[in-house]
Amino acid sequence: MFQEPYYIENLSLMLSEVLDDIGVNERMVMRRRRHLMLRDTMDNIILRLTDKNITCYILGSQSEGTTTIGLHSDVDELFCLNAANIIQDWSEWEHGKLNYLMIQDENTTPGYCFLQLLRNDEPLPVTYIPNERYITDKSGRILLKNTIYNGAIQGATDHGPSNALQGRHGFFDTDTVPAFSCKSWPHSASNWLERQGIGRWPTQDMKRYAASTGCFVVPTGSKVSEYPELEWRISTSLTERCLMFNLNITQIRCYVLLKMILKSFLNPQGTINISSFMCKTVLLHCIENTESSIWKENNLFICLTYCLLELHSCVQNDRCSHFIIRENNLMAGQFTAEKKHELSKNISDFLQNDRQMLLRIDIDDLGYRLQVKLNMVPHGAYYYQSSLAIHDIYMTLNYLNIAYKIRETHHFVLKHLHTKNIRTMKHCIGKLITFNVNGNRLEQAAFKFLAPFIFTTYGSILASFSIGENNQVSPQALVWLSAGLNSDISSSRLKLASVFYSTGDMEKAELILKHTEQQYYSYPVLPICSCWGKPPPAVTAEFERVCGEQSEDCIKHITAFCVRFIQEEINCVPHELQYEMFRSTQDDMIHRDQYEDNWVDCAVIDSLPFLYFLQYKIYSHLQRHQDQQQALSKLTRTIVTDKNLGHRETALNILGQCMEQENRPQQALNCYLLSLQQMARNNAANFHICKLLSGVLAGQ
Repeated sequence: MFQEPYYIENLSLMLSEVLDDIGVNERMVMRRRRHLMLRDTMDNIILRLTDKNITCYILGSQSEGTTTIGLHSDVDELFCLNAANIIQDWSEWEHGKLNYLMIQDENTTPGYCFLQLLRNDEPLPVTYIPNERYITDKSGRILLKNTIYNGAIQGATDHGPSNALQGRHGFFDTDTVPAFSCKSWPHSASNWLERQGIGRWPTQDMKRYAASTGCFVVPTGSKVSEYPELEWRISTSLTERCLMFNLNITQIRCYVLLKMILKSFLNPQGTINISSFMCKTVLLHCIENTESSIWKENNLFICLTYCLLELHSCVQNDRCSHFIIRENNLMAGQFTAEKKHELSKNISDFLQNDRQMLLRIDIDDLGYRLQVKLNMVPHGAYYYQSSLAIHDIYMTLNYLNIAYKIRETHHFVLKHLHTKNIRTMKHCIGKLITFNVNGNRLEQAAFKFLAPFIFTTYGSILASFSIGENNQVSPQALVWLSAGLNSDISSSRLKLASVFYSTGDMEKAELILKHTEQQYYSYPVLPICSCWGKPPPAVTAEFERVCGEQSEDCIKHITAFCVRFIQEEINCVPHELQYEMFRSTQDDMIHRDQYEDNWVDCAVIDSLPFLYFLQYKIYSHLQRHQDQQQALSKLTRTIVTDKNLGHRETALNILGQCMEQENRPQQALNCYLLSLQQMARNNAANFHICKLLSGVLAGQ
C-alpha cells in the first residue's frame, strides 16, 4: 500500500489522465449537469402547464456529473407533492392546507420522523382516523402511513421507497421517488450549520443555501425501526446536490473511483452491500476533515486511499454517519456479521494490493488504460475507445435523452389538456410563453425545444376546424403552424404540408416536401419515436460526431420525430392515414396497456415514410407519373432498409394502400400481413385486409 512519493504522485497523475480520457473532466461534468438540469426544467414546465401541483427534482450521479458510461448510473427523480404542508413548529401551520407535523421522539429512528395529521381550520391535531391511510399510535396521534404511494408513479415497479422506471429507449434508467417538502431546515440537522471541519468546508455560503432549501420527507422507514410503515426518512437532497456541485475535479474523480471499486469488488454481480450514497458520505466526511490543499491531481491516489480507510473503519464499526444528520447511521441493520467480515476483508485486501486491484477494474477499460499509461504494456496492446469517441458518445446519449424528453413532454400535454377546448390550449400556450419572457436561461432553453411542438399542434387543430367548415386554412392557423416549423428537421413541416394537401393546395405542399427532403439528407438524421418501448435506435458514427462537435441546438437538425395527429386534427390527415385513428376493435381495447398504448387513438407515422407517401399522393394529383413512381420506390426502400422506424406497421399499411391504388392487390395484402407481424393488435391492417378481400371477392 505504501510506496515512495514519486511512485504515488506518478500513479495519481496517470489515474487522473485515465479518468480525464473516459469523460471525468470539468468540461464533461458541466455539460452533463446542464443537460440533466434542462431535462428537470422541462418536467417542471410541463407540470405547471398542466396544473399539476408537483415539483420535479433530478438528483444523483447523472445530475452531478459524477459517473461514466460504464457505471450505468440511474437518473434519480424526486417528485415533490406540493399539496401537503410539512411543519416542524406550530407557527408554520397554514389555514386550508393539508398540514402534517414532523414528530421526532424516542420512537423514531434518528434521521426519520412520523407525520401527524393536523386540522386545516385551526392549528390542532386531528383526533379521528379519516381513512385507511392513517393509523392511531399509542399516544393517540393520527399518523400517516408511508405505504400510501406504493405503485403511485405511473408505469413503474415498486422498488423500496422508489419506483424504478427502466429506460424505455435504452438510455438512462430512472428511479422515481415521491416526497413531501418541508420549508424549514430539519431541527435534527441544526448542529451541521454550525459545524466547522479542518478543511473549512462546506463554506458558509453553502450552509446559508442549505438552510434556505429546507428538506424533504420520503416514504420509507429505517431497517431497524419498530414502526417501519410509519417512519418517513428526512432527506436533504438539495443540500447534498449543492455540495457535490462544489467539489473540485479531483474530489469528483475520487468519488468515481470509489464507485468503480464498489461495483467491481465490493458489490459484485449486481448485489447491493455498500451503497454509492455511503461512498459519497464517506467522501464528504473526508473532505470536511482534511486540508483542501491535498485534493489535487498529483494526490489522487492518497485521497482514494484515505477514503477507503475511512470506509473500512465504517464497516468495522457498523457505523456510517449521515453527513448532515450525524445521528442517522446509514449502515444500521445493513449487514449480517458474516457480510461485515467479508466486506471488511475485501476492503483490506484492496488496500494491501491497491495497484494490482486498480489494474483489474474493467469498467470503462480503466485497468487497461492505466497499464498503457504506466508503460506496463505497449500502446495498441489493448483496444479501447479514444477520449474523443467517448466524448461524442456522452454527447449523443445526452442529446438523445433530451430529444425523448421533448417528445414525451409534448405527449404529456396532449394527454392532460382538453384539446377540444381551444381556450384551454390557448391558455396553456400563454403560460408557456411566460417561461421565455420571464424565465431563467434553462427555462428559455426548454421553451425553444418544447414550444414548436405545442404551437404546431394548436395550429393544426385550428386548421382542422376551419377545413371542416369551409375547406380553407384560417390565417390564425397558419401563423401557429409557421411558428412551430423548427421543432425538428421534419415533423412540423410535414404537418404543414399535410394541411395544404388536405385543402388541395398541391403546389405549396410539394414545395414544403421538396425542401424538407433536402434538409433531411443534409444531416445525419435519426428517427425519434417515444410512443412505445422500442429498442434504442442504431446511431451512426457521423451522428455521434455531430453531437460531439455541436451544441444542444443541433437536436433540431439531426432528429426526425414521428408525426402524430390527434383526432381533433383529423381534417388535416390524408384519408389513408385516418384509419390509424380507429385501429382498435373492442377486443383490442381490453388488451391495451394504459401507459404503453396511449398513442393508439392517434394517427402516428415516422417522418420519412410520411414524406414519401405525401409525395406519392401529390404527384398523383399533379399527374407527374414518373415522380409518383419514384416516391413510391423511396417509400418502399425506406420501410425495408431503415432499422430505426418506430411505426413500421403504419408505414406498411400506407404502402399497402398505395399498392391498392396501383391495382396490385397481392402486394397490398403482403404489406398488411407484414404489418400484423410488427403489431398483432391495435392495427388498422386488420380492417384493410377485410376491405381488400371484400373488394377482390366482389370483383370476381
